[in-house]
Amino acid sequence: MGHHRPVLIDDEGAPRFDLQSHSLRSDGALEPAAVVAAAAAAGVRLLALTDHDTVDGVAEAVRAGAEHGVAIVPAVEISTVDDLGDDFHVLGYGVDPADPGLAAALEHWRIDRADRIDRMADQLTLLGLPPDRTEIEERRAAGLPVGRPHLAAAAIEANEQRLAPEGLDECSAFLEAYLCKGGAAYSRRTMPTVPTAIEVIHAAGGVAVWAHPFWDVDEDDAVRHALERFSAAGLDGVEAFYATHDAHQTRLLCEAADRLGLLTTGSADFHGPHHRRFSRFRAFELHGCEPRLGPIAEVGGTGG
Repeated sequence: MGHHRPVLIDDEGAPRFDLQSHSLRSDGALEPAAVVAAAAAAGVRLLALTDHDTVDGVAEAVRAGAEHGVAIVPAVEISTVDDLGDDFHVLGYGVDPADPGLAAALEHWRIDRADRIDRMADQLTLLGLPPDRTEIEERRAAGLPVGRPHLAAAAIEANEQRLAPEGLDECSAFLEAYLCKGGAAYSRRTMPTVPTAIEVIHAAGGVAVWAHPFWDVDEDDAVRHALERFSAAGLDGVEAFYATHDAHQTRLLCEAADRLGLLTTGSADFHGPHHRRFSRFRAFELHGCEPRLGPIAEVGGTGG
């Protein structure tokens, strides 16, 4: 096996891997093949398509990867609940997309997620902001995940004139005001827990990584303790390198991962070329730390 550096880090020390991205199969703006093409154009050599609670785009991404010379890691991002918060994300890398146990679990969790969206849509209606549910119902009928960004878009489209004067006709602002914890129409998920997600990922042959810890938790000690707890439940790694992580947060996560024997991965969390925050591949810093991708790099066929 070769070393990571020649393939996965360029001459300037910048990453050539990007291990979280989203397509139209969940809350991204492009088809899976177009995500891969955009990654290739940006110089990505190892990519994971990590749509929320679905692996439906993986086969298309793998085909596009072969065409563009990008190694594709079969992956999924699972939304979980935890005592610390209602929306922790666990990434599963190297999962078998055809694993029946994974398929059954994801379907079960998507149904729970859709029920939650229904509860929030009903609450928005009570608040005088009824969403246009047409596209939501079409996604559901097609077996695609339905998440809060889809509900936000539906509510904005149907109530733009009322929302525009308050600046709430932009998806992120609407999500924060109405659909995030503390928001007027918020309803929490009920499943799965982080240990359950880890178990399902392992059963499907994958490794489990906690996504963007400082997106979910603010305090250093709380992140350290959560990482220890998840590690004890079988977590394999942590997304130490991330678009919004600063140098201090990155180093804290790398030190904790070293202590716990965890992998350290990274991503720019690409959602589409026009996304307000997550629009560019490789837009994350290593801050002088060494990524430890372990079997994730091998899955992608790059050596490791």
